[in-house]
Amino acid sequence: MDLILYEAQRQGRISFYMTSYGEEAYIGSAAGLVNEDVVFGQYRESGVLLYRGFTLDEFMNQCYSNELDYGKGRQMPIHYGSTKHNFHTISSPLATQIPHAAGAAYALKMEGKKNCVMCYFGDGAASEGDFHAALNMAATMHCPVIFFCRNNGFAISTPTSEQYQGDGIASRGIGYGIDTIRVDGNDVWAVYNATKEARRIAVEENRPVLIEAMTYRIGHHSTSDDSSAYRSKKEVEDWERLDSPLTRIRKYLERKGWWSDEEEKAYRKETRTKILKSFSAAEKYKKPAIKELFEDVYDKMTPNLVEQKAELDELLKKYPQYYPSVQEHAQN
Repeated sequence: MDLILYEAQRQGRISFYMTSYGEEAYIGSAAGLVNEDVVFGQYRESGVLLYRGFTLDEFMNQCYSNELDYGKGRQMPIHYGSTKHNFHTISSPLATQIPHAAGAAYALKMEGKKNCVMCYFGDGAASEGDFHAALNMAATMHCPVIFFCRNNGFAISTPTSEQYQGDGIASRGIGYGIDTIRVDGNDVWAVYNATKEARRIAVEENRPVLIEAMTYRIGHHSTSDDSSAYRSKKEVEDWERLDSPLTRIRKYLERKGWWSDEEEKAYRKETRTKILKSFSAAEKYKKPAIKELFEDVYDKMTPNLVEQKAELDELLKKYPQYYPSVQEHAQN
């Protein structure tokens, strides 16, 4: 899915995309939770939604911002959200989900629910003030939240060596009095076991936990980035060949006799067919109606929104030749 949608952006069919190349072992954390646990993602956690049953059609509709997109076309691609799967909609501004997660966890505690909140973020987000405010709140208010840091080595083009002088992100959790563990972020079993125990602590003892998963971002930061400008091609190839989560889990399964090259090829072919079918269908749907830009934001449209909508309506009437599909959709 990452490959197909990344190429779709390069072809101009969607506006933006980010891959999870090199960091896929975080899916172990999805297995360590239950579906009623609340998730706040950053932007590389599509696998958590996939694990919970989010369909390929739902992924494609969001990336195409079509009329079936739950966000009504208001968000950039990969900004997924699902009420059904307890996955809060991803937000572009860095680290804003971290204090939100602490607050949501406090709400779960006040309601007496035996669930926790999982909050994903990268090492770059941990350099934001929101990170520190959230950890302090969670520690002092005894919130059942797991802070999951994917330390992939880079904040876009800034390596961790230029981000901080301390010993990674884990030491910060200890400073706030939070139970902390650093794991091999490319080992799906390590991630799963750490998450399972972190969930037990959070739910049974109402205590936050910080997990620092040490991994490596094999892909570019996003379709707006060219990582060859700040790291060598050989470095990336070595990580992919020797230590990527997919390489390791596949070798493990093959050694156990649970997987083979033939099964790999058949599964890839089957999966690609399914993805392309959803991809093609999503591309054919219309965009959301223009009114969705203004409605369903507030209970009643505010005066400035009423004014903006009227101004846009006049523009569409004045230049219908430039917006034929919009006019047709508005009439429908």
